[in-house]
This record gives sequence, C-alpha cells and structure tokens, in this order.
Amino acid sequence: MTKPLGIVSLVGAGPGDPDLLTRGAARRLRRAEVVYYDALIPPSVLRLCRKNARLVPVGKRRGYATLRQEAIEARLVRDARKGLRVVRLKGGDPFVFGRGGEEALALQRAGIVVEVIPGVSSGIAAPARAGIPLTHRGLSSSAAFVTAHDLLDGSEGDAVAARLSHLARGADTLVIFMAGAHLARLTAVLLTAGLDRSTPAATIENGTLPGARVRHGRLEELESLGAGRGDGPLLVVVGRTAALAGDLAGPLAAGARLAAETGAETATDTVAPQDAAETAAIPFRRTGR
Repeated sequence: MTKPLGIVSLVGAGPGDPDLLTRGAARRLRRAEVVYYDALIPPSVLRLCRKNARLVPVGKRRGYATLRQEAIEARLVRDARKGLRVVRLKGGDPFVFGRGGEEALALQRAGIVVEVIPGVSSGIAAPARAGIPLTHRGLSSSAAFVTAHDLLDGSEGDAVAARLSHLARGADTLVIFMAGAHLARLTAVLLTAGLDRSTPAATIENGTLPGARVRHGRLEELESLGAGRGDGPLLVVVGRTAALAGDLAGPLAAGARLAAETGAETATDTVAPQDAAETAAIPFRRTGR
C-alpha cells in the first residue's frame, strides 16, 4: 500500500519573543516530525516541538548559508514524499523577505500539499516594542517595507538604490530590513532622494528580545547610531514617527514589566492548555540530516 504524501507547513515564528508566536504556529510545531528552521529562531520556540522531531538548522547569516535554497526545497519535497509532517520555520512572516513564496511554488510544482501559517513580522513588532508607531495621525499615513541586503556598490546596488529612492519619496515611514552592513550607503541614498538630514531615524537590534538595543536620532547620524552593535539583526526606521520613541519607549517598557509582574498570560498559557504536558521541559537539540 502506498503511503500518502505528507504536508509542508511554511510557518512564521514571529520576531523572536515567544509571546508573539501564533497559536497556529505552535500547533504545527507540536505535530511536526521534521522541522527545518532559520538561524534566528530562539531555543524557546524550538522547545515547543515534539520530543522525537528531527530539527534541522538551515539558516543563513551574513552571507553564509547552511544549505543552498535549492537544497532546502529538495529536502522539503523529499520528506513530504515520505509521508512526513514537515515544518519550514522562518523568522517573522514566511512571505516577508523570507523566500516563502519560492518554497511554496517549488512544493506546488512537485505536487506537495503546502500551507502557510503567517507570523508577526519584525518590521511591525520591533518598532512597536521600541515605541515607534509606523502610522500616526498627522505624522504618517503610509509605511514601506524594503530590504537593504543588496545595497552594494556597482550596477546591482545602483538598481536597489533607485528603488529605495523611489520609496523614500513616496512613503512617510521607511522600515528597512537587513541594513546593518550598509548604513553609510543607505544614508547617502536617502539624502540624495531628498530626505532632510534632520529626519528622525532609529536603529533596532534584536527587536522584541530581552537584549534589544534601540538608538534613535537623525538620518544624518544613522551610521553612528549603528556603531558598536552586536551580530543580531538590525532594523532601521526612518520617518517622523521615529521621534515618538522618546515619549513612548519608557512607558511601554514599564507597562510590559507591570503586566509580567501581575501574572499576565504568556504564550504557553494561551496556545493550547490541553497540551501543556506534551510541550513542557522538552530539551533543545538539533541535527544536520
């Protein structure tokens, strides 16, 4: 008897804080037999996986990839054809700078059942935790999400710079992913596009996590705002709402502490109480196969 095909779930893990993981994501992790996960997934999220799940790191950090994209897609197809329940676990949302669309198309072409579980994007969550609304009446009625990953010297980088300049002239708030290595060029591109040197700006490293590092100032200071940072992901916000962090960051942080001290619900309280015993005290482990 032929074993039925498995299913692949493209799951968004959110920005890092386990409290921002969706219930749907937690359910898929508890059921998965194989989990291919990105580099920025915290151990606290991986501990939701079942005890005998095979955990495979396939992340990419600063240009180094554990597996090429084509190899990841081939393994997803292979395991699904074995009848396994597979999770492809991605930071943030799978379809926001996560190559989830590429994987969904590859699986569909191979005849594999695939679903997507959206996640909270760091482009929304990290600024919110830092006290930066992306839209605000009278200050910003639009926001654009863009990556600076390919903002390099040369013709390819020039094309990226041209698109960024276009967005800078059209959006009130810019949310720029993967900008850490390109802050000087990013500043030059935005100034050339016509933004004022005094435009409020902020850098957010490890947004939503306990070690988050937030610095805010002016666009002309962007490179210095990123100085001395660690190796965590860096998000840049440029626009007038970035200045609100000075008023909101402290009160929001105090509110979060008070909520924690008074026993506010956590993700593990609300995800699926009936499965608490199943997910408790599961050791973190990874494999390479």
